[in-house]
Amino acid sequence: MTHTLTNINSFIDYARTLKGDEKGEAQVFCDRLFQAFGHQGYKQAGAELEYRIKAKGKTTKFADLLWRPRLLLEMKKRGEKLEKYYQQAFEYWLELVPQRPKYVVLCNFDEFWIYDFDLQLREPVDRVSLEELPDRFTAFNFLFPENKQPVFNNNKIDVTRNAANKVAQVFNRLVERGETVETAQRFILQCVVALFAEDIDLLPRGLFTEFLTNCQTNRFSSYDLIGGLFRQMGSDRPAPQNSHYHNVPYFNGGIFSTIEPIHLTRSEIDLLLEAATERWSKVEPAIFGGLFESSMGKEERHALGAHYTSEADIQKVVLPTIIRPWRERIEAANTLKDLLALRQELINFKVLDPACGSGNFLYVAYREIKRLEAQLLTKIHQNFTRAANTIGTMSLVKTSQFYGIDIKPFAVELAKITLMLAKKLALDEENKSLNGVQMNLALDMDQALPLDNLDQNIRCDDALFCDWIKADTIIGNPPYQSKNKMQQEYGAAYVHRLREKYPKIPGRADFCVYWFRRAHDELKPNGRAGLVGTNTIRQNYSREGGLDYIVGNGGTITEAISTQVWSGDAVVHVSIVNWIKGEQQGKKKLFTQFGDDQNSSWEIAELDTINSALSAKLDVTQAKKLSINANSEACYQGQTHGHEGFLLSYNQAQMMLRDPLTKAVIYPYLTGDELLSHPHSLPSRYAIDLNNCQDIFAAMQYGKAFEHIKLYVMPAMQANAEKEKQETNRETGPRQSHFQRWWKFWRGRPEMLNKISKITRYIVCARVTKRPIFEFIHNNIHPNDALQVFSLNDDYSFGILQSGIHWSWFMARCSTLKGDFRYTSNTVFDSFPFPQSPTLTQVKKVAASAVKLRQLRRKVMTKNQWSLRELYRTLDLPGDHLLRKVQAELDTAVGEAYGIKPKDDPLKLLLELNFEIANRESQGLSVVAPGLPPIVNNAEEFITEDCVRMPE
Repeated sequence: MTHTLTNINSFIDYARTLKGDEKGEAQVFCDRLFQAFGHQGYKQAGAELEYRIKAKGKTTKFADLLWRPRLLLEMKKRGEKLEKYYQQAFEYWLELVPQRPKYVVLCNFDEFWIYDFDLQLREPVDRVSLEELPDRFTAFNFLFPENKQPVFNNNKIDVTRNAANKVAQVFNRLVERGETVETAQRFILQCVVALFAEDIDLLPRGLFTEFLTNCQTNRFSSYDLIGGLFRQMGSDRPAPQNSHYHNVPYFNGGIFSTIEPIHLTRSEIDLLLEAATERWSKVEPAIFGGLFESSMGKEERHALGAHYTSEADIQKVVLPTIIRPWRERIEAANTLKDLLALRQELINFKVLDPACGSGNFLYVAYREIKRLEAQLLTKIHQNFTRAANTIGTMSLVKTSQFYGIDIKPFAVELAKITLMLAKKLALDEENKSLNGVQMNLALDMDQALPLDNLDQNIRCDDALFCDWIKADTIIGNPPYQSKNKMQQEYGAAYVHRLREKYPKIPGRADFCVYWFRRAHDELKPNGRAGLVGTNTIRQNYSREGGLDYIVGNGGTITEAISTQVWSGDAVVHVSIVNWIKGEQQGKKKLFTQFGDDQNSSWEIAELDTINSALSAKLDVTQAKKLSINANSEACYQGQTHGHEGFLLSYNQAQMMLRDPLTKAVIYPYLTGDELLSHPHSLPSRYAIDLNNCQDIFAAMQYGKAFEHIKLYVMPAMQANAEKEKQETNRETGPRQSHFQRWWKFWRGRPEMLNKISKITRYIVCARVTKRPIFEFIHNNIHPNDALQVFSLNDDYSFGILQSGIHWSWFMARCSTLKGDFRYTSNTVFDSFPFPQSPTLTQVKKVAASAVKLRQLRRKVMTKNQWSLRELYRTLDLPGDHLLRKVQAELDTAVGEAYGIKPKDDPLKLLLELNFEIANRESQGLSVVAPGLPPIVNNAEEFITEDCVRMPE
C-alpha cells in the first residue's frame, strides 16, 4: 500500500508540471500513469498508443491508448469538458472487436471519467480528480498488473435495482393481503412518480418522505395523507395555503386521473421509507421499468430483477437507426435554411415501438433526439448569431412524438411514466449546457409540469392485429417465442388467427418474425427500422418470412449483429437488424459475438451488402433442396421418447433383460451429450421401445416392459390429454391423439430404425454442437432425439461428413440454439451436394483418411481416458497437434474428390454444385446420391468394423 501511494503521489507531482496539451503531453502522461500502478510503462504492459480505428467510410481515427481487454483511454486537453466526448468514446468502444476493452476512461489531465458501457452508458461509473487519486485509486484497480476488482462510487445499476426491488416488495405485500392487482399497480406507480419527483424537484424536496414519516408515527392516516397527495398531483386547482398540499404542483390527469387510496400497514410504510432513502435522481429510467416488472409477484428474496436490457444494447438499435443518420444530416447542413428545415423535420419526427414493454427503447430514443436537437441548435447559434436570437433555445421536441404498443396493461402504464420522467430529466440536462455551449435556456420546473398525458401515445393492444401510427422510425425488442412456445403461450386459436392474417409467413417461423415483416410493411419510403430478434431470424423459415422479405422488397440492411448474448436474459442469443426501406450506399458493418456469455469475443466485417443470413461469408441461403438427398432416406432425427418412464437405468435394464418376453424391446439409448462426454461414447441408459406395437394387445405381449410403462407413463399421458382438452375445449389435439397410443414414444422414428437395422453401424453427430464431431454407432444402440442420424455405413461417407467442407456448409446453412450450431436435415443435408465425379482413387483416399482419423482419436482417448469433447477441446491450444494434421489430410482428400483447390472458396463451389445438381434433376438427368458413388463396385471394401458398441 505504501509503495503504491508513493508511486501515485509521484505521478500527481509530475502531472502538475504538464501544461495539459493533448497532442504533446498525452503520451508521457499515459506512460507515467501505468508506472504509478506498478508497470514499467504502458509499452511493457502491452498497451498501444494511437491505435487506428476505421470509422464510417474511409476515415481513420486514432484512440489515444488501447490496452486489451482492459482499457481504452482517451486524452483531452486540460480544461476540456469531458461530457462532450463520451459519444466518440462509446463509438470507438463498439468498433474495438475482438477483445473489446472492459473499461473506457476519458481524461483531461485533471479529471478521470471511468465508464463501463456494459453496465451504464451515459453516466460514468466514477469520476475521480487527479487530487483525489491517493484516496480513490481503488477505482482504478483494473490498472494494476493483477487486475483487481475496481470500487466505483456511481454505479446507477445498483441504485436502480435496489429502488425497483423495494417498491416491488410493497406491491407484492399489497396483493398478498387482498388488494386487486390493478389497484396495487396504480398505487405503486403513483408512489414511484412521487419518489422520483421529490428527488428531482418536481415536488418540494423530501415532501413524500415527510408524509410517509408522519404516517409511520401515526400522526396521519396513510389513506388520507398519501391519497390526498395523489389527488392534488392530479388536480389543476391549487390547494389552499393552510393545506398540507399548498406547494404541490399539478402533474397531470394521466397516472393521477384515478385515485384509490390505500391504508398502508406499518411494514409497508417502512418499506416505502426505505425506498425513499435511495437516490432516485440517480435511478436510470431506461432500465427501472424492466427491473421493477421482473420483481413483481416474486418472493422478496428473489425480487432483485436479475436481468435488464443494458443501454449499450439498446444503443445498438438507436445509434444506427436514429442517431447516426440524423447526426450526418446535421453535420452536412451548412446553410441556415437547411438547418431550419432539419429542425422542422426533427420536431415532426415520429418514433414507434410496437412491443414497447416498460418503454426503455422509447426513453433512450427520446433522450437522443433531444440531444440531436441541441446539436442542431448549437450549430445555428455558433454560425448564425443574428438568426439565433430569433430562434432562441427552447426545445420543441415533445414526448408526444413517441408511440408505443404493448399487450400488457401494466407495461403500458410503466412506459408512460418512463417517458413522462424523460421530459424533466432532459430539461435538466439542457439547463446544464447545450451540447457543451453554455446558454441561458430559461427552462424551469414549470415547463416540466404538467407531465405529458401519453394515453393516446402508449396504448394497450395486440400490435399484430391493430393499426399502427405512420412513424418515421420503428424500433424495439419484440417477443421471443419460438413456433412451439407460441402454441403454449397463446393457444391454438390465437396461432390460427395469426396465420390467417399473415398467410405468407411460414408456420414454422419464430414469433418475432411477424414484427419484422409488419414493421417493413408499415415503414414509409426511406423510413428506418431497428429490431432485436432471436438469432434464428437469419435462418431457415424465420429468415424466409422476415429478412428475405425485407431485402426482397426494397429494404437494405444498414448495420446488423449476426448473433450476441442479450443483456436482457443471459440464456438468450439474439440478432439485431437495422434497415432502411430504400437504398443506402457505402460499407455496412456486421458484428458477430462468439460464445455464451457477455464477455465472449467479437468479430466485425465491413461489407458492401449485408445478406439476409447476416453472414459475412458467401450467402448460401438460396441453395436449393436436392431431391436426390431428400429422398435418399439417409438422414434422420433420433427418437423422442417424450417421458422419462420409458427409460431404464443399467440395473433396471439388466433385470428386465433376463425376461425373454421383454428382451426384444429393450435397447441401449444414446444421447448427444453421452456421445461427446463419456470416455467411450457409451449410453448410460436403456429404453423400452414398443413403437412397433400397433395396438394395446401387441404391446401387452411384452410382459414386465409393458407393465413398467403402464405404471410410469400412462398416468402422465392421460393427465396431459385431459389438460389439453380443458385448455382448448376441444375433443382433439396432439396430446389427446398421443394418449390413444400411450405405449409409444412421442416420436418413435420407425422409418429410421428400419434403415439402421439393415446395416451393422450408422453415423451420428450431436444435433446441437460447437464442433464437427461424427462417429459410427452399432445398430443395436438406439439414437435419442439429440443425435442426427445418417444411415450410411461406409468410411467414404463418414469422411465427407467429418470434413471441414461439410462443416462449412453446416455452419452456413444450419439453425442455432443459443450460441451452438444445430444440424437440421431439411436445410443442411437436403441441400448439401456430395461429390459428383470422384475417381476411385479419390474415394479410397477419403475413406483411408477417415479411418486414420478415427484410429487416432480412439488411441488418444484410450490413453488419456478422454471423451470426444475433451479431445476436441485440445484443438483450442496453440502449437502442433496431430489431430489437426490428420483432419487436414482428410480435408485435402475430400477437397480433391470435389475438385476444390486449396485457395478456392469451398462454399462458392458447393453452391455452384448445388445449383448444377438441382438443374440436372429438373431436366431428368442422373445425379450422384449421398453415399458411395457409382464408380465403386465393391462396397464391402469401404466398410470397416470400428464403431461404438456395448461391451459383451
